This record gives sequence, structure tokens and C-alpha cells, in this order.
Amino acid sequence: MRNDGVGSMHEEVDEAPKGVAVDRIRAVWSRRKWLAVLVFVIPLTGAVSLIMALPNVYRSSASVLVERQQLPEDLVRTTVNSEVEIRLRTLSAEILSRARLEQLVRRFGLYSDLKEGASAEEAVGRMRRDITLQLTSADQQGRAAGPTIAFALRYQGRDPETVALVTNALASFYVEENLKVRERLAAGTTEFLRAQLEQTKKRLDEQERRLSELSRQHMGELPPQQQGNLARIESLTDQMRGNRVEQVRAQERRDILAGQLTQAEANSGIETDAMRLARLRHELASLRVKYTDKWPDIIRIKDEIATLEQKLTSPEPKTKTPEAAALSLTPEVLRLRDALRATTTEIGLLKEEEQRLRRAQEQLQKRVDNAPQHEPEYQELTRDYETNKNLYRGLVQRYETAQIGEDMEQRQQGERFRILDSAAASGTPFAPNRPRLLVVTVALCLGLAGAALVLAEVLDTSFHSAADLRSTTAVPVLVRIPSIVTEADTRRQRWRFRFAVVGTVVALLLVGGGSYVLGVGNEQLVQMLSRERNT
Repeated sequence: MRNDGVGSMHEEVDEAPKGVAVDRIRAVWSRRKWLAVLVFVIPLTGAVSLIMALPNVYRSSASVLVERQQLPEDLVRTTVNSEVEIRLRTLSAEILSRARLEQLVRRFGLYSDLKEGASAEEAVGRMRRDITLQLTSADQQGRAAGPTIAFALRYQGRDPETVALVTNALASFYVEENLKVRERLAAGTTEFLRAQLEQTKKRLDEQERRLSELSRQHMGELPPQQQGNLARIESLTDQMRGNRVEQVRAQERRDILAGQLTQAEANSGIETDAMRLARLRHELASLRVKYTDKWPDIIRIKDEIATLEQKLTSPEPKTKTPEAAALSLTPEVLRLRDALRATTTEIGLLKEEEQRLRRAQEQLQKRVDNAPQHEPEYQELTRDYETNKNLYRGLVQRYETAQIGEDMEQRQQGERFRILDSAAASGTPFAPNRPRLLVVTVALCLGLAGAALVLAEVLDTSFHSAADLRSTTAVPVLVRIPSIVTEADTRRQRWRFRFAVVGTVVALLLVGGGSYVLGVGNEQLVQMLSRERNT
């Protein structure tokens, strides 16, 4: 026996270098093949059952074109200047609202697979997840920079016909809602500008009233009127100079006429009032050389001169004195008296005109002096008035532009959405991708089986051959005793195999049935396993 053992040992030593790895793999497979088969078949059965039980999900897409304003922008400017992306978000919030989606769910009978008693919120949530919106920019790079020229609206579900109908309904919602939103924004802009225009008009009228009232209360005392006041003062000053010149000339003519009249009356031998007036003036001039105006004789003579001047300028009495009657017979005296009376009247009128000019000049000067007191109030009113006036003009222009823009939106000449391609029923489901899933499943199950083999072999610390023993210890192997299998061992192995087969079949049935139940109607799992994801 020793020789046999030694011979066997030598035989194994000779064969060990040849195909050690292949023999080891064969030995491992021989020991662990049923474990690998179970680890491969059970997950594969569950995965295949799940994949085949998953519902078919169909997707339909509708393309909507964003048409720019049809009228030239340099002729008609729209008042709706929001970006398409922002407006699409607003429209999506409106269209994907709970009330709108519930209406669609009831209209098309969607999500009938939901359990009884499920809330409408669940159906709305599922529908929101099934709707996707993809933008297309001018540079054909999706969401890259650039204006949006179109967008694709997608919806997915189980029935292809219903999916197409729902997609078209959603696209029509976007088109109709965009028109309503633009009309509402244009009308709101016009109404806002109209309200602002009315408020500005009221403020402008109030400021005009206050300016008018200020002008009435302080006529001629406001800053804009000062240049005219100064010009009028200068003009009055010139008129007063001319008036004084005229007075001097008139007084000279009066003195000459008085002298001539005195001479004419003297020649007649009667001292008339004119002669007496001339004499008193001569005496007054002589006394003023010696005395002041407060001298009693000067005061008396001035009173007499004033009385005589008033008498000479008064109308002729109806009854004439003998002297006047005598003088009236002299044409020269009458002519001189008429000329003297006219000159005296002219002097009086010139003096009155001088007083009037002086009063007017004083009044204008008073207005000029009072102007600084009203300047702050006037400047404040004027500044506010000009500001509101400019604002009012700008609002009028904007309001007119807004009215034109509103009319353009009502005529649907502005930016609008147009369905370019309607959704059509798809003949093939877009998810799940069963061939791809099956290939991935087989690969994963193979990897899992291989990992189970390696793990089991690593965790097993027993020796399965003399080579394993020799590689672990230096003690020589003297003999190798083969396994002795009795009939009882054979029966036990058969029963054990049968139990294992039955257990495996039961496990396969349980795993396959459970996976099938899990996959039936599970659209969320389809979305998770599908290659395309909602954007």
C-alpha cells in the first residue's frame, strides 16, 4: 500500500504542473455546479418573469412651432415681452394644475389600474410624471443658448390611441392658453397704463390749477414775469423823462403866453387876473432869492397864485365882469387867454400822467421786490408740473402703443404657438426594451453565479485533494483512501437530490410568480428600467 501511495503521490507530482488551473476549475465546478446553477437560474427566472410581465408603455409626441410676430416690429411693438421659456413655465403651471389634469383623467378614463379608493391626487401625480416638455432652440442644441423656436410635448401611457389623443389635447391647451395669456397680458398692460394716465392727468390738472391760482394771487410777482416787469419799468422811466420834457416845454409856453397876455391887458389899462398872476409870480421869484419857502409872504403869494391859476383854468362864468366884457371885445386878449388856458390844462394833464406813470412804476417795482418770496413755491410747482407733464406725454405714447399691441394680440398677429406635427398612435412601445433587459439580466446572473462560486470556494476551508494538503503542510502524504459509498448513502443522496429539486422548483415558482405580480401594471418600474428618461 505504501508503494501504491508513493506511486500515486509520484504520479500526482508528475501531473501537477500540467493544466493545474484547468483541473482546479473543473474540480471547483464539479463541487459547486449545483450552487452556480441555482444562483443563475433563480434570479434569471425572477428577472425574466418580471420583464415579460411589465406593461407596454407607448409614447406620442406633438411638435409645436413658436411663430414670431407677423407684423414688423419697427411698425408695431408688442407689449408682451416675456421670454418664451418663462412663458412656457407659466403655461405648464397652468395646464398641469390639478383641476386641468383631473378633467383630462375623467375625459379619457386614464389610470383605471389604480386601486379602488385611490385619491385623485395619485392620478394627477402620475400624469404629471408622464408628461415631458423638450425645448428646441435656434442653434438646434436643445437647451443651449439661443431663442426657442419650437418645443416637443410628450405623453406616455398604455393605450397608444389614448396616448395620442391626450398628447394632442395637451398641445391644443398650450396653443389656446398662450393666446389667452398674451391677450390677458396685453389687456392688463393697457388697463394699467390707462389707470396711470388718469392718475397723472389728475395730478397734472391739480398742479395747473395751483399754478393758475398762484398766478392770480401774485399777478406779476412770479419769476417768469420779472423780465417783463423790468422792461415795463424801463419803458415807464423813458415815458416819465419824456413827460418831464413836455412839462418844461409847456411851462415855457405858458410863461411866454402869460407875459404876452399881461402885456396885452396892460395895454388895455385894466389889471386882470392874468396880469395879477404874472405880477405875483414875479414877486415870488424875487422873494425866493432872499427867503425860503417857509417865509410867510412866500406862503401867501403861493396861495394867491394857486387861487388865480384855478380861477383861470375854470370855465367862464355866465355873467362877465365889465373888465372881461371889455377884454372880450379884444381878439388878441381872447386868443392869448385861450392859449394860456390850453397850455395850463396841458401842464395839468402832464402832471397827472406823471403821477400815473410813477404809481405804475412803483407798483411794478413792488412786484419785482416781492418776486423772491414766491420763487421757491413757484419753482417747486413748476418742477413738479414739468415732471408730470413729461410723464404724461410718455404715458400717452405708451398707452397708444399698448392699444395697438392689444389689438394686434386680439387679431392673433403677435407671437403664437402653432401645432406643427400632431401626435399619432405608436405601433411599437417605447418601453420596456425587453431584448436589452434580457441581455443585461443574463450577464448579471452569470456574474452573480460566478461570484457565488468564488465566494463559496473561498469560505470553504476543507481539503479536497492531496495536492491541497501538500501545499498546506510539510508532512508527507503516505496514502489516499477513496470515499466508500454504501447503499444507504446512495438512497440518502437520492432523497436529498429530490428534495433539492422540489425546493428549487418551488423557489422558482415563488420567485417567478412574485416577480410576475410585481411587474404587472408597474409603469413606474418601466420608467426606471427604460433607457429614455423623462426630461
